Amino acid sequence: MSAQGRDLSSRFSCVFERIAEGAVQRERNRELPHPQVRWLAEAGFTAVSLPESSGGAGATRSELFALLIELGAADSNLPQLLRAHFAFIEELLLSGDREEQERWFPRIAAGEVFGNATHERSAAGVGELVTHLQQDGEDYVLHGIKAYSTGTLFADWTNVAAVTPDGGRARVTVPVGAAGVDAKDDWNGFGQRLTGSGTTTFTGVRVPAEAVRPQGEQRRTPMAAFVQIVLLATLAGVALAAQRDAVDFVRRRTRHYSQGVGATAAQDPLVQTVVGRVSTDAVTARALVLHAAAALDAAHEAVVSGVSGAAAGAAGDSGTGDAPEVAAAIDAAELVTVQVQSAVVDAALRAATTLFEVGGASATDADRALDRHWRNARVLSSHNPVVFQQRVIGDHLVNGGELTYFWATGETRSGQTG
Repeated sequence: MSAQGRDLSSRFSCVFERIAEGAVQRERNRELPHPQVRWLAEAGFTAVSLPESSGGAGATRSELFALLIELGAADSNLPQLLRAHFAFIEELLLSGDREEQERWFPRIAAGEVFGNATHERSAAGVGELVTHLQQDGEDYVLHGIKAYSTGTLFADWTNVAAVTPDGGRARVTVPVGAAGVDAKDDWNGFGQRLTGSGTTTFTGVRVPAEAVRPQGEQRRTPMAAFVQIVLLATLAGVALAAQRDAVDFVRRRTRHYSQGVGATAAQDPLVQTVVGRVSTDAVTARALVLHAAAALDAAHEAVVSGVSGAAAGAAGDSGTGDAPEVAAAIDAAELVTVQVQSAVVDAALRAATTLFEVGGASATDADRALDRHWRNARVLSSHNPVVFQQRVIGDHLVNGGELTYFWATGETRSGQTG
């Protein structure tokens, strides 16, 4: 870890510990972490990846993800619900658009938080959107329903994917408190219950023209790797939480089995071995995430350094021009990210399962909420399913197939295969 990384870890350790103290209670009572998000914003965490000149800490991608792993160990809901927020910062950094940066960086530095409203569960086909903008004089009106709008319940603003009046695509930044915005906590997954990944409805929401950012042609971008590594960092945090709770459980345990080979659980070599296995998976997951993050750092620097001699493109549409150096760096980051995804998923799920081998039925006591680690890991692992990523890796290595930078879901139409 870099010196700055250690300083940042020390800077935020107290707020992470404070968040961890109430994690079990929030889980059992379904208490959304509104105060905890504000603690992070007030501590400057939500601005940590902004440049120092813009009021942030200038954290690299590797430093940010190391912090997200620590936050995930405290409460895995928090890094996931902030994924759209940090992705928005990264998009602005990659874009090189000074006007957009000057519009939004001061708000982020002041502690304002951004959410996500991009996915739909409508009757739209794969890759299509129902959410749309209507022209209203020089401005627009927004209509639509979004699912999985993670983080929006806790945010000041949400970034919405919509169809423009001319049939194009745009990213629309809307105040969550605006008239016509209705965000619900109706996420029904069995894990990651407190991320606010529910439905957001936009009914005649007025949108000024400057809040609409048209999205050009999709081009190779580091953003796919960025948003995936946020999930992987969260999974690594879950594995670390499983290690922490395994150690705590064994240290406190007074009951033991007649067939044990130690006087107490803490002195039993078999139990010690179980804790060692959980720890191995936790450290493996963390190391893999930071390995991918290092490749992403290189891709980020390649884009923003202007190797191509051109701007990187609009936010969320980071282009590579014709520079092979930039394309190669982005490809390397994307490939290593999907490669480590499988291993991180396996390690986190294994750690969250092996945890229960340190004790008997008492480890399943609902008051301990140790099951939340497996449930959270399983839900996180279900995003961008590993099986599709593994096929892409194999096709790329064997046949030179293209890496997949853009994912979409929707209703399958007749004749569609994906």
